[in-house]
Amino acid sequence: MQQLTQKLGSGEMIIQDVPYPQVGKGMVIVKNHYSLISAGTEGSTVQAARKSLIGKAKERPQQVKQVLDVLKKQGPVQTYRAVTKKLDAYSPLGYSSAGEVVEVGEGVTEFKVGDKVACAGAGYANHAEIVSVPVNLCVKLQEKSDLKNAAYNTLGAISMQGVRQADLRLGESCVVIGLGLLGQLACLILKASGVNVIGVDISDAAVDLAVKNGAVDHGFSRNTGGIEDKISNVTNGIGADAVIIAAATSSLDPVNFAGAVARKKGKVVVLGAVPTGFDRDPYYYRKELELKMACSYGPGRYDLDYEEKGMDYPVAYVRWTEKRNMEAFQYLLNTERINIDYLTTHEFDFDDAPKAFDLVVNKTEPFIGLALKYNSEKEQLKDPVSTNSSKPAGNINISFIGAGSYAQGNLLPNLPDTKEVQRIGVLTNNGTTSKRVAEKFNFEFCASREEDVLDIKTNTLFVATRHDSHGSYVLKGLKSDKNIFVEKPLCLNQEELEEIAQEQARSGKAIMMGVNRRFAPFSKTVKKKIGNGPMSMIYRINAGAIPKDTWIQDMEIGGGRIIGEACHFIDYLTFINGSKPVKLSANALPDPQGLNDTANILLQFENGSTGVVAYYANGAKELPKEYIEIYSSGTTAVINDFKELKIYGKGKPSKKKLLNQNKGQKEMVESFMEHLIKDGSSPIPFEELYAVTKASFKVLESIKNAGAQVEI
Repeated sequence: MQQLTQKLGSGEMIIQDVPYPQVGKGMVIVKNHYSLISAGTEGSTVQAARKSLIGKAKERPQQVKQVLDVLKKQGPVQTYRAVTKKLDAYSPLGYSSAGEVVEVGEGVTEFKVGDKVACAGAGYANHAEIVSVPVNLCVKLQEKSDLKNAAYNTLGAISMQGVRQADLRLGESCVVIGLGLLGQLACLILKASGVNVIGVDISDAAVDLAVKNGAVDHGFSRNTGGIEDKISNVTNGIGADAVIIAAATSSLDPVNFAGAVARKKGKVVVLGAVPTGFDRDPYYYRKELELKMACSYGPGRYDLDYEEKGMDYPVAYVRWTEKRNMEAFQYLLNTERINIDYLTTHEFDFDDAPKAFDLVVNKTEPFIGLALKYNSEKEQLKDPVSTNSSKPAGNINISFIGAGSYAQGNLLPNLPDTKEVQRIGVLTNNGTTSKRVAEKFNFEFCASREEDVLDIKTNTLFVATRHDSHGSYVLKGLKSDKNIFVEKPLCLNQEELEEIAQEQARSGKAIMMGVNRRFAPFSKTVKKKIGNGPMSMIYRINAGAIPKDTWIQDMEIGGGRIIGEACHFIDYLTFINGSKPVKLSANALPDPQGLNDTANILLQFENGSTGVVAYYANGAKELPKEYIEIYSSGTTAVINDFKELKIYGKGKPSKKKLLNQNKGQKEMVESFMEHLIKDGSSPIPFEELYAVTKASFKVLESIKNAGAQVEI
């Protein structure tokens, strides 16, 4: 299938073949008939991509700061990889479309193949022939629905949420500042609700368009003399009950003008992208105005449970969610309470999409709505997309499932470039990512189906997906007789772990988990100096806080931070002392959110060693993240953030310092490849991976039981 993409670095925009999307749980696959170009949001994205690097940096100072932080902590190599990955990536465009359902995923009951639907969401409702969309970002349409108008779905819901935030009653008045697409839609919705609508824009043409098509009762250019008095007159001297700001500007004029025309105790709703540093006096303070934000499509937006898991909010408590806003917008279209035909000023065939964006950026002629039309009769295949020529099989033939930021920064660049190691296929949830990774790292193809990367040619599978799929992919790989490299954690529950252990024993294949710190140069030095045997160890991690709504904190998807990350540090202490953990107890700081990510874990090992993993999410950002102390037979080793090593013992303390942090990612991949080539083994015995993974599960059990000691 084909998709419109753009590179942030060069601004290059192309329509290219990418893998057909996977139909995940709670998802529907939709064949687009139309998608809508949002001239405001997408236009600014395209314009930014076409600027020089200096121009991009000026527009995004916060991202520049993030780059400098990475440079300071991780050094130039990792920073370069992170920046080039972002600049070279194929970024999908689009977030509002309409078409027909061609597949439904597991658990989907409200849609069936053949249904007409409208879709929403950046990264979902893309400008592409085929899209995969979660059920709560997709609404069913009537058979008679006009799919071109239905493609306004996202912008209609955004405007609807702005109107709901204004909370107006029949006969009240509202000023809409900014008469672009969002503003025009907001005016139409307000008008259909019986509200007296006053439209204002800096463009006379935009005002005339709204007046001509009955979107407003009164329209004024912002530069009209005495505009505040005119608005006062058409509101019977009261002022506007509410003002919706649908403009996009860096100027403070919209928010201050809103204060001037609103009535006392009125509302100002920010729907567009404008600054809110308003003048307190005379308007906002003296009128006691209420300033409100409209969050995108409505309640549910940015909620992982709602958008990705398909959990709905009870209608009795949350009457209007983002999906119900979309449904309400489509209802207005179907019942002809609003007519948006006039908004589509241009229609382009999908093949001409780059020309449409040239119009948006260059503004060669007036426009409002730009629709892309797709060839809905075209047959869509799920075949792999070739990216490089096929090569003779090597000893190790690698395919990747999942290839996000970490894989692109730490795994893929460290694969050996030899005839013994060949690169076969890439499969990710995002077809554009699959395509770019396969091209950049010289894989033969990018895939749509699991079976394409689990075929006989692949003998080694790298799994770098979200945590909830690790266990199932490891099992599928073992059952297909593949060697496995899986990013931590190995899996999310004991049942999966036992299945993996049984399948590994049957197949005899190597399993490697991405616990890289044991491969760091400092770790090897410490191991050589201290050796095995009873020792005392402390590993303090200043992990920093991660919001509860982040996927890693979700127990079903990420497993939480103990399972998802603390396994790193349990593994490290296991490696250093040379024996497996056998008992542990753990206590977490009381947390009303129940995250358990500030915890002390006391471990006991087979050889009598003891260790403490102090995993803290409540520390200062300025403190280095990781600090390790190891005590054994009169020798003490101290590692500070994998940049500095000190060993105390007999004689003068030895000290080593690195210019850049090295946590062993490169050495980890190299070691795995070397072991596979040599004898098909893993550098970490499976028994250790099993014990470490089980220990991470037991930590949560101990925390739940008030720090009770548990056996592993």
